[in-house]
Amino acid sequence: MIAASFIGFLLVFLAIGLASAFKSRGTKADYYLASGKVTPWLVGLSAIATNNSGYMFIGVIGFTYTVGLSAIWLMIGWIGGDFIASFYIHRELRLSTEHTREVTFAGVLSRWGGHDFRTLRIVAALITLVFLGAYAAAQLSAGGKALQAMFHWDPRTGAFLVAGTVAVYCLAGGIRASIWTDAAQSVVMIIAMAILLYTAVAALGGPTATWQQIAAVPGYLDWFPDNLILPGASGPILFVVGWLFAGFSVVGQPHIMVRFMALDDPDHLARARIYYYSYYVVFYLLASGVGVMARLHLPELGALDPELALPTMALKLLRPELIGLVLAGIFAATMSTADSLVLACSSALTHDLMPRRLEKTWQIKGATLLVTLFALGIALSGTQSVFALVILAWSTLASAFAPLLFIYAMKKEVSEKTAIAMMLIGVLVAFVWRQAGLHNDIYEGMPGILAGLAVYYFVKWRAAGAAAVVQHRPAKQTDGPA
Repeated sequence: MIAASFIGFLLVFLAIGLASAFKSRGTKADYYLASGKVTPWLVGLSAIATNNSGYMFIGVIGFTYTVGLSAIWLMIGWIGGDFIASFYIHRELRLSTEHTREVTFAGVLSRWGGHDFRTLRIVAALITLVFLGAYAAAQLSAGGKALQAMFHWDPRTGAFLVAGTVAVYCLAGGIRASIWTDAAQSVVMIIAMAILLYTAVAALGGPTATWQQIAAVPGYLDWFPDNLILPGASGPILFVVGWLFAGFSVVGQPHIMVRFMALDDPDHLARARIYYYSYYVVFYLLASGVGVMARLHLPELGALDPELALPTMALKLLRPELIGLVLAGIFAATMSTADSLVLACSSALTHDLMPRRLEKTWQIKGATLLVTLFALGIALSGTQSVFALVILAWSTLASAFAPLLFIYAMKKEVSEKTAIAMMLIGVLVAFVWRQAGLHNDIYEGMPGILAGLAVYYFVKWRAAGAAAVVQHRPAKQTDGPA
């Protein structure tokens, strides 16, 4: 019954994705941007389903299982920073997409404000391809972990299943297939999470009894982790601000921002935002609640793999058909992000990195399949946890793109050399920060983003200083007649 329920939902997602092929216009703009005709409710639900990836079902629940109440700052920071960013950048990005008529994230960045920065385009596309490929691998790994917990299968089986399903409907309908399936998947995701949370609380005797058991876990209701390096109030403040930057980092995620690039009208952004943030808040609260419940129902899991908390608890508490629903929810979360990541990488490969753009349908779809295999290869290596791999990719992309997008949105002029320096130094600082082990106290995207902004303002300050010297330099004295 579990397998039948799960396969049934999987077939529904596949059918929806394949149905999108009937709307296809057979052009690159349609394959990568759905011809810029996506309605606000689809943009909102697709963007949030893409954001709420296997990271949310596997990574966040596992993290909450481990640290308890202090995980709430991830939610507050992530949603708060995302909300702030939406007022500065989303509309400007949509307008620039319309003005440049580009179909890729790197393409829009390279031609913003009437420029045509070829080197910038290549650098941005390389960063997109490498780190979104790693991000996609995390989604395939999440699917593998779900099947491992549910059926005791080899985790590689789940990775193959997610990769194969995503490849089939992406090849059929491009981003329209991704967006349509995202909307359906978002419904399954939130229903699955709500059912599991309700069942978990009821099994412990209701809200009051549940709260008493949570309070009995040592340190579980502490507002902040007890291992912050900085003393006093400075440690918690920087911890919270760091996750606020993590939320702002959404503007550096090509696979999410391309949804807003595909919106039918820039004036519809406010409506898309309502769908996006309403779902975001509710779903994150449900996921955090499930993480806490897992700690009470499965205390032994801490010594094994907390990222298996959701599927393991579903097996323990739910009826077979509902277990299939939860498993479908996990796969929905992984697929809704994996397909977006694959298409973003594919567009970077076909339109930004090649000396000549690949325009033929078979070339574009071939690139999509190649990227899927690349992500699958990383997933099968099994070298990172889902949580660690997603945070690494998320912070690197944010450090590369968020500072430049912010400066663009503020309508500031940036040279190509400065823009490239902003991206590379931001990525370098974030990487060094993580390697130094400081990411446990402050999310590495924060110093990465600030470093990118610092490069811009340093160059601007140097230019202003040089101009001032020239302006105040006394005129040369020449020998005149006696």
